[in-house]
Amino acid sequence: MARTFPFTAIAGQDEMKLALVIAAVDPAIGGVLITGDRGTGKSTAVRGLAAVLPAIRSVTGCPYRCGPEDPADGCPHCSEHFPKGLRRPLLLEPVRVVDLPLAATEDRVLGSLDIEQALVHGRKRFEPGLLARAHRGFLYIDEVNLLEDHIVDLLLDVAASGENIVEREGLSIRHRSRFVLVGSGNPEEGDLRPQLLDRFGLSVEVTSPDDIDIRIEAVKRREAFDNDPDAFLASVAREEVRLSRRIAQGRGRLATVDVSDMIRRAIAALCMKLGTDGLRGELTLIRAARAVAALEGAASVAPTHLRQVAPLALRHRLRRNPMDEAGSRLRVERAVAEAWAA
Repeated sequence: MARTFPFTAIAGQDEMKLALVIAAVDPAIGGVLITGDRGTGKSTAVRGLAAVLPAIRSVTGCPYRCGPEDPADGCPHCSEHFPKGLRRPLLLEPVRVVDLPLAATEDRVLGSLDIEQALVHGRKRFEPGLLARAHRGFLYIDEVNLLEDHIVDLLLDVAASGENIVEREGLSIRHRSRFVLVGSGNPEEGDLRPQLLDRFGLSVEVTSPDDIDIRIEAVKRREAFDNDPDAFLASVAREEVRLSRRIAQGRGRLATVDVSDMIRRAIAALCMKLGTDGLRGELTLIRAARAVAALEGAASVAPTHLRQVAPLALRHRLRRNPMDEAGSRLRVERAVAEAWAA
């Protein structure tokens, strides 16, 4: 079995790692968009984080990845095999990372009629797609800016409702599909559709490290992993366990973290100053700041938490200003400083 490079061993790229950990603590935040250079550890970080997350409980044999909190009558498999409140057996399994290829068809994404069952047995049976496999896990799209428009529309519908509905070929199927959407791509190869861009809760920009020591350390760690994966994984096992516990504890504290009216006012003033459309930016910023506070064990959100996550939550929601040559992160940091000073 292929080994996953450990998340905690990734050298540099602190902003990307923070964004992914925040999304792991609060999956409802809307996912993470990672843009920038190739070979900067984007897919490695996603898979590494999934490997370190606490295992989840799933219904044994359910192809829709139902958990104990998912109602049986909302799943085609569970409603058929466990009627009238019959107890569903559970098993522990790792969090999945499901890749959505650019060439994926609508049938592969949504699910379709099982042709073999139809031809051999004459039965209409639904074959779940990628959205079923990604439930309660990660859906990863490399070069998301090149994704075909009709697939983008499907993702937008499911991301908004948390449910996949398929009605075709005499089938009518409905199942839950809640996942952390992670997209990566190079902006030089094309822009992301505004509708999909707005759906991502957090956005980070990654570049090749410009610190020679970090570059050397990154290469050394990769070489050590490739030469002896078992020894390398053992050397970082304690850090991996520490991160797993920290995420689990953050999830447990999340609902109790307080957001004061003063913080809410500061967030609203910041979004107004930056000219973000709608209220999604404010809601995401509150969620992200609360997640960071929960990770740190704080009882309430503080200004330091806002400063940490404001660029992640707002940089991709800014309107383009041809008169301002500053990058999106600098614009957000400048607005944070000015709004808080006021």
